[in-house]
Amino acid sequence: MISEMSFLERIIYLLQQYGTSYLKGAGTTLVIALFSTFIGCLIGFAVGIVQTIPVDKKRDSVAKRVLLKIVKIILKAYVELFRGTPMIVQAVFIYYGMAQVFGIQMGMWTSAFFVVSINTGAYMAESVRGGIISVDPGQMEGAKAIGMTHFQAMIHVILPQAFRNIIPQIGNNFIINIKDTSVLSIISIVDLFFVHKSVAGALYTYFESATIVMCIYLTMTLLSSRLLLLWEKKLDGSDNYELVDVMGIGTQLGSERKEGR
Repeated sequence: MISEMSFLERIIYLLQQYGTSYLKGAGTTLVIALFSTFIGCLIGFAVGIVQTIPVDKKRDSVAKRVLLKIVKIILKAYVELFRGTPMIVQAVFIYYGMAQVFGIQMGMWTSAFFVVSINTGAYMAESVRGGIISVDPGQMEGAKAIGMTHFQAMIHVILPQAFRNIIPQIGNNFIINIKDTSVLSIISIVDLFFVHKSVAGALYTYFESATIVMCIYLTMTLLSSRLLLLWEKKLDGSDNYELVDVMGIGTQLGSERKEGR
C-alpha cells in the first residue's frame, strides 16, 4: 500500500505511524548532547588549566617539575587521541573492546555518555587553553602582585575573562554533539538516527524518513544556535553604562557648577 503513495503522502504516513518514535529519539539525542557537553566542558576546563600551569625552575622543586611534565604529556596524548580518531570508532572500542580486551563491562548508556563527554573534553581542552592564553599576561602578573596564588588568579581573574571568549566554542560543540550522537546507533542507542534506520529498514522509505529526520535535526540545531546567541548577548550586558556615584561627589560638583562657583 505504501508503495502506491506519493512522496508527500509517505511522509505524512510515517509521521502518523512513527511520529512519537521520532520525537522520543530526538529527546534522547538532546539529553545525550546536553549532558555530555556539560561534562565535556568540565573536563576541558580541568585539562586546559593544567596545560597552562607555568613551570618556575627557580621556585619549583625537581619532583614537582617532573610530575607536572608527565601529567602534561598524558593530557596531551589524551587530547590528540580523541581529536584524531572518529567518535564512531571510539564508541566501538569503548563499548565492545573494553569488555573483550580488558573485561570492563559498560552499559550502552554509560558508554554513550562517556564517549561523547571525553570526546567533547578533548576539543574543549584546546579551546580553554587558547582562551587562557588570549588573556593579557598582565592580568596574571597583577593578580600575583597582590598576593594571589596561581590557582586563585586563575579562578577569580583569568577564567572569567577566558570563559566569555570560549562561549561560541561551547555552543559549537553542543551543536556538533547533537549531530554526532547519530554514530551511537552502532552501540544500539535509540536516538533519532536509530529510529530513522529502524523505520526506513522496515518500510523501505529511506528518502522519506531521512527527510523527516533531517528536518528534526535542523530544527534542533537552529533553535540551539538561537538560544546560545541570546545567552551570549545576555552575558555581554547593556551597551550603555552609567557611572555609579558612590560618594555623592558628582552630585556636589554638579550643584556647584549651577551656582557658578
